[in-house]
Amino acid sequence: MTVVSLEALTFGLGRLAEAAGRSGERLVLLTRDPAYYHHELESLDEDALDVVRVETFDTEAVAGALARVPEPRALISSTDTWMLPGAELTERFGLPGLDPAVLRLARDKARVRERLHAAGLSRGRAVEDPDPDRFAKRVEAETGFPAVLKDTAGTGSMNVRLVRDADELRAALAESPPDLKGRRFAEPYFSGPVYSAETLTWDGHTRLLGVSSRLMSREPLFREEITAFPVAFPEGRHEELEAWLDRVLAALGYSDRFAHVEFALTVDGPEIVEVNPRIGGALVAEGMCRALGVNVYEAMVEAALGTRPGLMDAAVPGDGPASAFVLGYPDRPGRLTGVSGLDRLAGMPGAPRWYPTKPPGALLEHLADSRGYAGILYAEGPTAELATHRAVAAANALRVRTSAP
Repeated sequence: MTVVSLEALTFGLGRLAEAAGRSGERLVLLTRDPAYYHHELESLDEDALDVVRVETFDTEAVAGALARVPEPRALISSTDTWMLPGAELTERFGLPGLDPAVLRLARDKARVRERLHAAGLSRGRAVEDPDPDRFAKRVEAETGFPAVLKDTAGTGSMNVRLVRDADELRAALAESPPDLKGRRFAEPYFSGPVYSAETLTWDGHTRLLGVSSRLMSREPLFREEITAFPVAFPEGRHEELEAWLDRVLAALGYSDRFAHVEFALTVDGPEIVEVNPRIGGALVAEGMCRALGVNVYEAMVEAALGTRPGLMDAAVPGDGPASAFVLGYPDRPGRLTGVSGLDRLAGMPGAPRWYPTKPPGALLEHLADSRGYAGILYAEGPTAELATHRAVAAANALRVRTSAP
């Protein structure tokens, strides 16, 4: 019996394979490029999982590969890129899964904003218009400036930028980025620190497992740079956030599985930034495993198999270390030649460790968003605050080096 993963997030394969084994299942990874997971695959036993190479951008090719898998019982698609093809194949093969219409809604940031506004869960609306001048006038009237221009199907902070007036909006619209994945829309800019709620939902009820901090670059871009888990809030705030998130996800029809919900904590309370119908990426899930003292991927496998995750009801130890990580970007675009300063990590607090995400020679040309980082500096501490201090101190000793492409 087999659990199939249609691609995966950069990290977590080892945890996922272990979780599948505990459920009596074999993990099969369908991927177009096993080298993308080189760091984890190199650290796992050869027998930990099966890797099947297939063109995953070709849904019919993936369907053929899935048909050849012995006794497939679940299909996991935890990435933004392959989420909707995964939902289509889950339905086609009669495997447990969410209604694909719910995932199509969740992956459309403009529709999410409109749905939450209609439900009284967001103060802002989404604005779309094919005419740049009319678009600018509508934004000024309906959301006001500053506003945030986004890609409805974007990921990793790609094509997200602050526009402070109509002229900046028109200039941004004139750029026509070639990597646009959906439609361009604008929404209000909500002032305040941004966090990510890490949630698990089953049968329409949501459990808040913890909150990650989100530190980003200076305006007008929103490049992700530093994350820590779990953020400590005043007494009672956790329960308030959990109840609010329960309503947010219910309004979207998101009844089961993990979600990674970004929100700004404004002077008027929390406001949704975006809803990601998956577990947190980079090293968020690894930090959850360590801090909570459980392998959260077991809940992912159980949900994919159509059974209530034990994590919905379990009292987790919660006595593990807090964690923080810094995304390592080079100072200039080019070919990755290496990372200097790694030899200094052994003498630093927090057991800092460098996790490479790009191989030497990789072209790093998009430094304005998360496509541009070459690796992740991870560190631990007794609190998320102290883990952040340690991670930043260690990351400051490193330099991601590039040469002319």
